[in-house]
Amino acid sequence: MTVDLTVEQLANKIDHTLLKADAQEDGFEKLCQEAREYGFKMVAINSAPVSFCKSQLEDSSVHVGAAIGFPLGQTTIKTKTFETKEAIENGADEIDYVINISKLKDGDPDYIEEEMQTIVDICKKNKVLSKVILETCYLTDEQKQEVCAIAKKVGPDFVKTSTGFGAAGATAADVRLMKEAVGEQIKVKAAGGIRDLATVKEMLEAGADRLGMSASVKVVKEYKAEKGLS
Repeated sequence: MTVDLTVEQLANKIDHTLLKADAQEDGFEKLCQEAREYGFKMVAINSAPVSFCKSQLEDSSVHVGAAIGFPLGQTTIKTKTFETKEAIENGADEIDYVINISKLKDGDPDYIEEEMQTIVDICKKNKVLSKVILETCYLTDEQKQEVCAIAKKVGPDFVKTSTGFGAAGATAADVRLMKEAVGEQIKVKAAGGIRDLATVKEMLEAGADRLGMSASVKVVKEYKAEKGLS
């Protein structure tokens, strides 16, 4: 697939991200202002600033996305359930949660399915999009396929490569593997280490439908320049 999108279409595939531990209110204000200006699909934040960002994006089409169990995934299903519900109550339009990687690697797919079903059910009930973060850098190809097979059964909106906090981020190979595994019924989000237009194109060509990055403005400016637009 060749990337042939308008600037607006490309921007609408981007989740504009601020997940740093030391992020402050002025940073979230800037994030939301840029999301409005450039037409990004979502601001991707931790769950605490959801209410603030929701108020900043009032009367805009930009979604607010909350990261759950972030970035390690090492909280219980009960804890992730509470965090998901609270984020939605505070205005989250999308939920990106990290699977319990240890349970998967310990050979407990039933736990992964229960966790996914629980969170996806909450999201569907509240008409909120759900994304399942695999953190692919820690998994074998077989384990990635195993999570994707569970996702096909459960039905989240997206499977997502990475948090951006792991040992490595998205790769085109992982996006292709995940897209092949989930088919057309579930979309793939690539995140982690996407910092330029060349990588964006690589991820889209591999099958990604959404891109998580903090270099969003830089990438859109690159794309405008490539198209000869001011």
